[in-house]
Amino acid sequence: MPIARTNPPGTLRQRVYEQLRSAIEQGRLRAGTRLSPSREHASSLGVSRNTVLWAVQRLQAEGYIEARVGDGTYVSQAAAATAAPAQGLVAPPRGLSRRGQLIAETAARWRPPHVAARAFRIGAPEVATFPFALWDRLARQATPRQRSARAQYLDPAGEPALRQAIALWLWASRGIRCDAAQVVVCSGSQQGIDLIARLLLDVGDEVLVEDPGYPGIRASLLGHGAVARPVHMDADGMRIDDAATRWPAARMAVVTPTHQFPTGVGMGLVRRQALLHWARAHDAWVVEDDYDGEFQYGGAAQRVPALCSLPGSERVLYVGTFSKTLHPGLRLGFVVVPPALVEAFAMARAITDRHAPGDAQAVLARFIAEGHLLRHLRQMRELYQTRQQVLINALADATDGAVQLRPSDRGMHLLHEAPTGTDDESPSRKALEAGVMLAPLSRYAMQSPRRGWLLGYAGFEAAELAAAARVVGPLLLR
Repeated sequence: MPIARTNPPGTLRQRVYEQLRSAIEQGRLRAGTRLSPSREHASSLGVSRNTVLWAVQRLQAEGYIEARVGDGTYVSQAAAATAAPAQGLVAPPRGLSRRGQLIAETAARWRPPHVAARAFRIGAPEVATFPFALWDRLARQATPRQRSARAQYLDPAGEPALRQAIALWLWASRGIRCDAAQVVVCSGSQQGIDLIARLLLDVGDEVLVEDPGYPGIRASLLGHGAVARPVHMDADGMRIDDAATRWPAARMAVVTPTHQFPTGVGMGLVRRQALLHWARAHDAWVVEDDYDGEFQYGGAAQRVPALCSLPGSERVLYVGTFSKTLHPGLRLGFVVVPPALVEAFAMARAITDRHAPGDAQAVLARFIAEGHLLRHLRQMRELYQTRQQVLINALADATDGAVQLRPSDRGMHLLHEAPTGTDDESPSRKALEAGVMLAPLSRYAMQSPRRGWLLGYAGFEAAELAAAARVVGPLLLR
């Protein structure tokens, strides 16, 4: 049945996209279903082929469908996880703008957990041993005059003392030379990504993202109307040469080069240089999400510096967070941006939530400047290395040696990869029913056929890791 053309021009392709997506989410188009060729589909709807192609490309970028070379386009297996029960989805509230609808619909792609962390939840740092007493003591040492000053409206880019402390820390720990004036304080890395998307992308702009990769990044980009273009990963990270050929109009690439999320690979120097060359040649931006770059377990000489530290990185925006190095409840992170963009980022922060709490910024500045952050990280690196080995041993014991996790010299989780085509969702659901958080790799894939499970170890004691291993061990053998 042709689509009626009563809506304003320019919305037809959006309606075709919504129609297809609704059919997938409500189960009318099931996982594995082959879509009609674009010409046939366009003819049946009474629209142009370009209209259908736009809708299909967007669904492919969002992970709802996948193209198989020489075999057509299919509804992806990952889409099955978002399909609604028989009664259908709850529609977004009426009256939302197009962008409001995009943001409201992120729940179908990304639901950030907000329950207490249990093994093997990824990204959960050690919190029980955080030096809360020291933190409180630093807070109490502020004079009444200092407290009064921090109770006023503050610089939206962040308190000068904290921006200076972060700049010095980045030089010492990640090899990044930047001025304090380039540091914009925000509420964690997710807000940093949001600021970047709002300020540097227009609706319809294409962004290269890692596949598999972090869905929170894709959700932010899609919520701003950008189109996420999946790029396959290999042992050196994002395959930027292939991406440049496939998506020549891309305006940005978002990468996790030190410890790729979720596969754990590091981006080699040659690949890093190729990425920087691509950005210069295409007048594009590179966003470096260094979400757990501080957790490298070799000696200082063995640690990989940030991409942003390399020559020619003028078009790199560096996103950092204290949610992993300290704790997520702190809600403080930062973005290092080129000098010309600082004012725009500060004003975008002011429009969003004015500024971060002054007391927290002041305490964190002292925590860094007085060496407490360095000491805390040294303790956490030792602890996390120990817990990683506990996990490896526990899972091997639970499977009589059948599952041998590969150790890693960085990060807070390990990946156990399974053969392509493995159903990794079912064991994860059964593990959750037994009280264990076991994330399937497919949850982070768009087009990638890679499957497996992610096992976080950083925030859990040895006994909890061992108990969780006994639960999931038999599930991974089926």
